[in-house]
Amino acid sequence: MNYPGGIKKRQNTFEKSFVDYANRGMKLEDDLNITNKYYRDIDKAIIYKKPTPIKITKVNYLSRSNVTIKEAFFDTPSTTDYNGIYKGKYIDFEAKETTSKTAFPLSNIHLHQLKHLESIEKHGGIAFIIVKFTHLNKIFLLFEKDIKLFLENTDRKSIPISYFESNGYLIKEKFNPRIDYLEILDNIGGNNEEKN
Repeated sequence: MNYPGGIKKRQNTFEKSFVDYANRGMKLEDDLNITNKYYRDIDKAIIYKKPTPIKITKVNYLSRSNVTIKEAFFDTPSTTDYNGIYKGKYIDFEAKETTSKTAFPLSNIHLHQLKHLESIEKHGGIAFIIVKFTHLNKIFLLFEKDIKLFLENTDRKSIPISYFESNGYLIKEKFNPRIDYLEILDNIGGNNEEKN
């Protein structure tokens, strides 16, 4: 770029090769947050992203309106990403992305999250995961009972995409709502009896 006075700004090698990975995996979450806001705006459902529980240990308190957290740590393991209510039913789910084209690595979801989803299902709630295969641009909803069935019948370290295709539900992206996962719950009546 030519600046006034003939000064040219040079880009160093570090700047050219730097890639920001900070928000990798956030696209699905952003789309779900927009979807959930849309559901709330049209009064269809009340579903929110759960905050991550943290314990604050150091605060810089300059004034009532100027407080800065200086040090904090994760207090307890978080359960799942989203929860809320739809048509009188409690909904709880985890959202994940994977760059794999063939399988969803089980290392992406924690055992305490799977147990939490199992408890939700046991108590009459609707529990599931939403997984986006980013390189395939495919999003699936897989109910907790199908995850449990998979884990009971295999010792694999990942769920193959073929399992999502045969036991899960493909969510087609739209303009509004972007990721209409409630459409799947409407079409199957909140249970996992019919497959697309």
